Amino acid sequence: MLISLPMYGIVPGDVEQFWRALRQQLIQLSGERDYPLALHWPGELLAHWQQPDLLLSQTCGFPLVEFLPQVQLVGTFSYDAPGCSGPYYRSFLVVRDEDRLASLSDFRGRRAAFNSTDSQSGYNSLRALVAPLAEKGQFFGLAVESGGHRQSLELVRQGQADIAAIDCVTLELLRRYQPQELEGLCIIGETAAAPGLPLIASASTPPETLSLLRLALLETVAHPPNEALCERLLIHHFSVLPREEYQVIQQMKEQARQRGVTGL
Repeated sequence: MLISLPMYGIVPGDVEQFWRALRQQLIQLSGERDYPLALHWPGELLAHWQQPDLLLSQTCGFPLVEFLPQVQLVGTFSYDAPGCSGPYYRSFLVVRDEDRLASLSDFRGRRAAFNSTDSQSGYNSLRALVAPLAEKGQFFGLAVESGGHRQSLELVRQGQADIAAIDCVTLELLRRYQPQELEGLCIIGETAAAPGLPLIASASTPPETLSLLRLALLETVAHPPNEALCERLLIHHFSVLPREEYQVIQQMKEQARQRGVTGL
């Protein structure tokens, strides 16, 4: 049985504490006690999300629509962060302070940093945003894959890249808990909104277990003793979105492709 919440681990201890609270709810609702005591923190995310014994994890919307047709959608958290609206979120365009008066069009031919090509927040949303500005399928002069949002921010800070699209929840968590990583940086724009990072379970998860997970998540977030913990994690609601809601992510990719833009 695999359980992970790997996407917003800015403060891993808080994420582990949330799992302990959720585990207690699962035990109370099911009577079963064989849930892992601690979260799994996978190295290779895509392979992890495809494991047949995956009970619960959080993925990104782009892998969900592109690479994970077999997984089941458990639900989506709503986060209390600038850029979020209910279960929807967006990315902010982050640059160095010296470029604070610039607009996106001013970055034609300059260097972008992105976390990975399978990211909605760092790649797909930015590609869709620059596609109308592209010439012959290209807007940036160079796009550098960093491996993560925090690494993208560091590349911009160090002058090795000029702009990056950063998940607004990640940005707010960093502002609260690691503000030194944002020193010398500012926001000049934002991407279109998309459904937030989905919670998933394996295809083999029975319907009754899926219902149990949803109820436990809902009660964990709503339980008054967890209020301070959820506030630290920026979580303020849990809901179940239809999988079709995530097709807007595929539409962003397709709209860019129609303009001749297939990458950054």
